[in-house]
Amino acid sequence: MTQDWLDKVSWDAQGLVPAIAQEVGSNDVLMFAWMNREALARTVETGEAVYYSRSRKRLWHKGEESGHVQKVHEIRLDCDEDVVLLKVEQIDGIACHTGRHSCFFQKFEGGVDDGRWATVEPVLKDPHKIYK
Repeated sequence: MTQDWLDKVSWDAQGLVPAIAQEVGSNDVLMFAWMNREALARTVETGEAVYYSRSRKRLWHKGEESGHVQKVHEIRLDCDEDVVLLKVEQIDGIACHTGRHSCFFQKFEGGVDDGRWATVEPVLKDPHKIYK
């Protein structure tokens, strides 16, 4: 079986491509991660998001520890063919390892001289209870 479709992706020098997970329905951006060829192929095969962990240097099936799996509804490639967008259903509504809905829970407020990052999303579940 051929996987020529993987050759269309512009992989970086490390063989990775940025991947954005966006929630189906709300269109919330849930998280950013990396994928290699095997992760993208496994995502297509399983219908669930599989990423590449640079820190662990291995594939990472989203939810393998937490149970917060991402069911993939659609996969898109951007115009430069160097970013992948996954439209996902986030199981249990928690995408972030901090126990929040989205990893993008800090919002910039103020100006150049008085700016700060404010937490704008609540913790839905204590991460210590998620990752035992």
